[in-house]
Amino acid sequence: MNQETLFQQKIDAEVKIEARDWMPEDYRKTLIRQISQHAHSEIVGMLPEGNWITRAPNLRRKLILLAKVQDEAGHGLYLYSAAETLGISRDEMFDQLHTGKAKYSSIFNYPTLTWADIGAIGWLVDGAAIMNQVMLCRTSYGPYARAMVKICKEESFHQRQGYESLLVLSKGTEAQRRMLQDAVNRWWWPSIMMFGPSDMESTNTEKSVLWKIKRQTNDELRQRFVDATVEQAQILGVTLPDPDLKWNETRGHYDFGQINWDEFWNVVKGNGPCNKERLAARVNAWEKGAWVREAALAYSEKRKKKVA
Repeated sequence: MNQETLFQQKIDAEVKIEARDWMPEDYRKTLIRQISQHAHSEIVGMLPEGNWITRAPNLRRKLILLAKVQDEAGHGLYLYSAAETLGISRDEMFDQLHTGKAKYSSIFNYPTLTWADIGAIGWLVDGAAIMNQVMLCRTSYGPYARAMVKICKEESFHQRQGYESLLVLSKGTEAQRRMLQDAVNRWWWPSIMMFGPSDMESTNTEKSVLWKIKRQTNDELRQRFVDATVEQAQILGVTLPDPDLKWNETRGHYDFGQINWDEFWNVVKGNGPCNKERLAARVNAWEKGAWVREAALAYSEKRKKKVA
């Protein structure tokens, strides 16, 4: 029996693959791509929200947003650490991000224009993320699965925070309700796109499901998100911007309209509203932080010499 057969038997038996175990090279590369993209998304995702920390409407909201942005930084660190167990360095991953070779979630290339956008990100973007990430707590690669347990607990809290913020706006003035509806109008479709290309177009889904890196396909997760979100929107008193959205009794799911895949791929290719701005911010932070890394490395070397 060859190694690939034994590997698949472990996967099928729900035995976690660990860093020192034998694995197919494609499995390793798929994980590096997915985990690093996930880590980049957490770090880049701090930017649209961090933009509102100094403009939060009150101290309570400021503290909540500060805590959330801090959580996202921690998520990025967990995920970079998980990816490093696969033989790629953190510097390599950063270089791939800064040169545009590695991608991050398309959702973070949209601007946050009003305070309601912060709530919409919590409700819709984090809601979509949770739908995708809960299954990753059972992903076949052990270090990734274990990192996701803590991340999912915190993301769930972020989603509730965002929804509570929007609920307050829904009970506010007419201007606040208009601001809420406008934010939902702008974030609904990008959130739907967050799950990635349709199953017909995805080149990675089949193997990812076979290896149990993913437990459900992009379209299955997208449908679950739509089904879960419609009733929440009704409580908020907002209209989701999709005239084709309706319950299908036969399917037992909501039907929804056609996704603008041209917009999705345009953003993925780097031509979204904030792609260049987001990437420039990360590169600038990396370059300005060089002295900190150098100082930390010098201190570490000094400590080693003392111990020796």
